Amino acid sequence: MIPAPPCLALCMGGGRPVTGWREGRRDRMQIQIPLLPEISTVFVLVFARIGTLVMLMPGIGERFIMSRGRLSLAFFIALMITPMARPLITLPTETAGLVTLLISEILIGLSIGVCVRMLMAALQTAGVIVAQTMGLGFAMTVDPTGGLQNPSIGNLLTMLGITLILTSDLHHVSIAAMHESYRMLPPGGLPEMSDMVQLAIRAVTQGFALAVQIAAPFVVFGLLFNIGLGVLARMMPQLQVFFLAIPASILGGMLVLLAVIGVMMSVFLDNLGGFLRQLTGG
Repeated sequence: MIPAPPCLALCMGGGRPVTGWREGRRDRMQIQIPLLPEISTVFVLVFARIGTLVMLMPGIGERFIMSRGRLSLAFFIALMITPMARPLITLPTETAGLVTLLISEILIGLSIGVCVRMLMAALQTAGVIVAQTMGLGFAMTVDPTGGLQNPSIGNLLTMLGITLILTSDLHHVSIAAMHESYRMLPPGGLPEMSDMVQLAIRAVTQGFALAVQIAAPFVVFGLLFNIGLGVLARMMPQLQVFFLAIPASILGGMLVLLAVIGVMMSVFLDNLGGFLRQLTGG
C-alpha cells in the first residue's frame, strides 16, 4: 500500500495538526480584527482632508467635472496616503476628541484648497480687466467652473488655464502638495489661526498681483488708446469719436490678446507652480 503524502496525512490523519493550524489561524484573525476599526478611522480622517483638497484642486476640482470622478480620485489618493499618515495620527479615546480631529482635518484641507483657488481666481480677475479695457464688459457668459455669469474673456482665460494645468502636469504637483501637507500641518488638533490667516492673506495678495500682472498689457493699451482718442477729439470736434472708438478698441484688444496670450498663460503657470511647490517644500 502506497503511503499518503504528508499534506494529505495532515488533513486526514490525527486531529492535532489540523486543530493546531486552525487555532493558529484563529489567533491571527483575533489579532487582525481589532486593527480594522483603527485603520478604518485613520482612513476616514485622511479622506476628510484629501477629499476636501481634491474638491478644490486646480484642474480636477472644477464644477463641470463629475462628482463621482472626483470622489473616486480622492478615495484612491487617500488610500495611498493612509499608510504614511497612520504613524502621525494619534486616535483619541473619547468621541468628542475624534470629532474635533475630524473637523480639524476638514479645516486644514479647506484652508489650503481655498488659498490655491485664490490664485485660480486671478484669471477671472484678469479677464474682467481685459474685458473692460477692450469694451467687452457687457459680453457675459456662464462660467462653467463656477456657474456664475462672467465676461467671456475671463471664461476663455479660465478654460485655457485649466487646460494648460492638465497638459503641463501641474495637477501632479497638487497631489504632491497633498502628501506634504501632513509634514507642514500634521494632524492632532485645530490649525493655528494666525498661520491660516497669513497663508490666506499671502494667497489673496499674490492672486490679485498676478491678475494685474497678466492684464498689464491691456492696461497700457487702454491708457494709450484713450489718450489717443482724447487728442483726436480735440483736434477734430466734429468727428463721432464714440462710434469710431468701440470697433477700434475691440479690434486693437483682440490683436493685443493674440500677441500676448502665450506670455500671459506662462506667467500664470509659473506663479501657480511656484505656489504649489512652496506647499510641497520645494
